[in-house]
Amino acid sequence: MNAANPVTLPLSGYRARHVRFSVDGKVATLTLDRPEKKNPLTFESYAEAVDLFRAAAKDRDVKAVVVTGAGGNFCSGGDVFEIIEPLTRMGTAELLDFTKMTGEVVKAMRAAPQPIVAAVDGVCAGAGAIIAMAADVRLGTPTARVAFLFNRVGLAGCDMGACAILPRIVGQGRAAELLFTGRSIGAEEAERMGFFNRLVAAEALLAEATQLARELANGPTFANAMTKRMLDTEWAMSIEAAVEAEAVAQALCMQTEDFKRAFRAFAERRKPVFEGN
Repeated sequence: MNAANPVTLPLSGYRARHVRFSVDGKVATLTLDRPEKKNPLTFESYAEAVDLFRAAAKDRDVKAVVVTGAGGNFCSGGDVFEIIEPLTRMGTAELLDFTKMTGEVVKAMRAAPQPIVAAVDGVCAGAGAIIAMAADVRLGTPTARVAFLFNRVGLAGCDMGACAILPRIVGQGRAAELLFTGRSIGAEEAERMGFFNRLVAAEALLAEATQLARELANGPTFANAMTKRMLDTEWAMSIEAAVEAEAVAQALCMQTEDFKRAFRAFAERRKPVFEGN
């Protein structure tokens, strides 16, 4: 279940084998690329995605990441014959190894300091919906459909952190309904729920997601990473503890050169150019 070729830095020189991966300037793009089957995941693509996000956390040149799918769909979940069927023949220890490995994808995405933008078209189901959920921002197309369909294959909705993360995005009641029923929601409903930040035309999806990623990548890197970290950690804090934690976080950001650059730019009535330190 491990990737065949561990990721080495820098990411710009990495050649993926089980997903499509590229770096353009400050933005990396991971594309699930099995369009003939609606981009299902395999043991190998799971593991390679984990390696890529872990490597991204150490790459100072990559400032934002886009996750998308090829051929008009995002991801249909785990491949039925390459993952689901083998799982039916495994024992408890092997199954736990697998479920822990899939969870590492979400953990690696959340631990990466870069903002992650999911560009979602067409089918976004099962583990594919989880990967979109684990991103920081989600753009969808009018034809996108999202389904957390674990319940429909006899499994619990508590998969890869769904019961912790999805309620933060859409609320507890809506998350409970989606995870209990496994029903598919269309793009407009997903946007109303807050799952999608906004909808864009299919032909403009990747361009808009990449442009948003570039805008984030050109922002204050340390501060963006701090925002992502605090969004994660403050969920379990009291308001009082969160306010105190943010005081420390913001004081650290005030020590960066980017903060000073922003002040000088404001004083000189020009747009700041952040350098990530």
